[in-house]
Amino acid sequence: MNKYLVLYLSEGALTGPSVSEMFANSTPEQMAAGMAAWRAWHEKCGGAILDLGAPLEKSITVAAGSATPGKTSITGYSFLQAGSLEEAVTLIKDHPHFHMPGSSVQILECLQMPGM
Repeated sequence: MNKYLVLYLSEGALTGPSVSEMFANSTPEQMAAGMAAWRAWHEKCGGAILDLGAPLEKSITVAAGSATPGKTSITGYSFLQAGSLEEAVTLIKDHPHFHMPGSSVQILECLQMPGM
C-alpha cells in the first residue's frame, strides 16, 4: 500500500474569510451537517484513512532566511493509504470538501526517504 497526502484547497481562503472565521460564522446546524458529512466519508473509507488530519490556517513562507506571512489556499490535510493513485482518487471523489465553492483536492504520493 502507498501513502498519500491529501491537501484540501479553497480559492476563497485567499480572498475571503479564514477557516476559523468560517467556523465562527456557521450556525450550529451548519456545523453539525458538515461534521456529519465528514464522519460519513470517514466511515466509508475505513482503514484507508491513516490520519483524518485537521483544518489549517495562518501561513508563513520561509525562504533564503526571511519569513513572510501570507494567505494560502490550503485549508486542510489528511493522509490516506491506497494501492494506487487512482484508488486514492476514488476515495476522494465524494468528499464533503467539494460542497464548498471553489474547492479542490490535491493528492500527493509520499515516497520513502532513501536510506531512512
